[in-house]
Amino acid sequence: MGLGLLRLLPQFPQLRLHAAVVGGESHSLGRDASELAGVARAGVPTRADLESALRGAALALDFSTAAAAPRQVALCAKAGVPLLLGTTGLGPDLPAVIARASERIPLLVAANTSLGAAVLQDLVRRAAAALGAGFDIQVQDTHHRNKRDAPSGTALALGQAAIEGRSYPGQVAYASLRGGDVVGEHEVQFLGEGERVRLSHVATDRAVFAQGALRAGLWLIGQTPGTYHMADIFKEK
Repeated sequence: MGLGLLRLLPQFPQLRLHAAVVGGESHSLGRDASELAGVARAGVPTRADLESALRGAALALDFSTAAAAPRQVALCAKAGVPLLLGTTGLGPDLPAVIARASERIPLLVAANTSLGAAVLQDLVRRAAAALGAGFDIQVQDTHHRNKRDAPSGTALALGQAAIEGRSYPGQVAYASLRGGDVVGEHEVQFLGEGERVRLSHVATDRAVFAQGALRAGLWLIGQTPGTYHMADIFKEK
């Protein structure tokens, strides 16, 4: 994702690369960030210290690891830098960290930063509200063989959207498939008596996640402190 963001950054002239953070043991440490992504050199070497990288920044995009997320969120809040958190597999302690941070900065949490997936969540929420208790809900996600979390963060977000949409108690069933080099496929089925409703999203290019993240990040800069989601970028002010 880091390289994808750097490749697409020139398409967003309102944004300029301020810093690029990598792990302390990364072979990319100290190298020109844009050159690593195969675009024109920006004169911004990668570094391992996020705290120093945030000085003077107007926006942070984090797609690192679930283990690092609490510290990243806290540092962004301390620095007053808006944050888009795109890391998945987040731990149970993070909601409290996010709640505290969102009192100081606008913070967008996204299991999936593609625009299509954001629209799918909204459709699922509406379908769950309209179809009612007569329909069972099944969420399935398919990803490449190296995907660590199952169900995926997007699948869980879709399930949460269904729960939010319906006003009756009930469970959402999940199924996960892993194999090959699948970028990401998600399908939500509403199974009723004599009929089924199927809503799905298929990503065939990882660039859609970087494109959506940059668009959402640009939107996030102008927001007041609080917690936001990808669907919010479509709403009128």
